[in-house]
Amino acid sequence: MYGRDYKGKTLNFEPSGGLTNASLIMQDKQTNTYWSLMKGEAMAGELEGQNLETLPVGEKATWKDWREKHPETKVLSINSMQDGPNPYQSYFANAKGFRDLEAKDDRLDTKTPIFAFCSGDKKIAVAYKDVVDGMTFTLPDGKYAFLFRGKDDPLFRSTSAFVSEKQFENQNGIWFESASENKFDVRTRSFKNEVIKLIGFDTFWYNWSLNNPETEIMARDAK
Repeated sequence: MYGRDYKGKTLNFEPSGGLTNASLIMQDKQTNTYWSLMKGEAMAGELEGQNLETLPVGEKATWKDWREKHPETKVLSINSMQDGPNPYQSYFANAKGFRDLEAKDDRLDTKTPIFAFCSGDKKIAVAYKDVVDGMTFTLPDGKYAFLFRGKDDPLFRSTSAFVSEKQFENQNGIWFESASENKFDVRTRSFKNEVIKLIGFDTFWYNWSLNNPETEIMARDAK
C-alpha cells in the first residue's frame, strides 16, 4: 500500500487500464502520472522517475483470523454478497503467469510464491518454502529481518515480516528478538512488544522479477 501525499500534493489514484509485465499501472488525477504498482515508481507523466512512500499496513488473512483480532470490523457488502466463486482458480492451477508470461530469470520457477521487498537500493526476494517456521538474515544496512509463514498457511495469507536493530534467534522452536524476552506469538503473528514491520509484497517470482530484474534472492540460513 502506498501513501497518497507527494510533496504537498494529495494524489487521487485510479486504474489506468494498462499493465506492464502483469503488474497493474495506476494513474493519478492531479498530475496525470502513471505509476507501476509492483515498483511504486512513476513510469511516465509529470512525476516520471519519482517514488511513492510505502506504508506498513494491509494484511491478507482468513476472515476467521481477522475477526478474532478485529472483532468490530465492518464488511463492505455489494448487493448483499460478501463472497462468491473464485475467479482465479485456473490462474493458480497454471504453472505459467498471466497471459502465459514466464520468468526470464530462471533462479526460481515462474510461479514460485515469494515475499519481496526493497532495502535501500537493493531488491530482495525470499521463496515461501524458506520462510516456513521462520527465517532471519542480515539486511544491507546492517539491520536484521525476520520472516515467518506457518506450514499450513494458505497461499494468499500475508508473510509476517519484521525488521530490528537486534538479531532474531530461535530458542527450542520459539522465536525471540535477541537479548530480550520479546517473544514471537505464532498464533497472532506478532511480538510481545512491538517490532517494526518490514514492508513488502507477497507475489509470484515472474511478476516481481520481470519488473525488478536486479533482485537478490535470500535463502534459508543466509547471512
